[in-house]
Amino acid sequence: MAPAEFDHAIALRYPRRSLKRAERAFRCSPFRLELLGDMRSQSISIRQVCGQAGLKSHYSRRAMAELQAENAMMWLIAVGLLRREVDGQGLTDSFRLTPLGRQVFEQLSALSPAQYRPTLVDHLYNAWCRWVRLPSWAGF
Repeated sequence: MAPAEFDHAIALRYPRRSLKRAERAFRCSPFRLELLGDMRSQSISIRQVCGQAGLKSHYSRRAMAELQAENAMMWLIAVGLLRREVDGQGLTDSFRLTPLGRQVFEQLSALSPAQYRPTLVDHLYNAWCRWVRLPSWAGF
């Protein structure tokens, strides 16, 4: 019996609400689209994102301390855009895109930077979601 083959053309379907929340979270983050683009093919270490290294590689809009970058990355993990890289000894300080993150990247890369710039309402709603973090069973 032949082994089952995985069809890479099968796309996961996410609820529209999840896609919008993840897209808004990235647009409100201090990161640039180049970060997601590079994460499609490789894992990116937190050290590559924070400080002057993040500015030089065009991964961040401003120089950030490692703790700030880590907190922003953890929110992107919470909304489903990123995942932690794992090696043989456990978690590392590197991140990769999830399938949801790939879809968000495809959507945002089709827009101009002015089109995906977050509004004040986006920032307020994103901050509210980060602060409240209601459980999924609550229906919001």
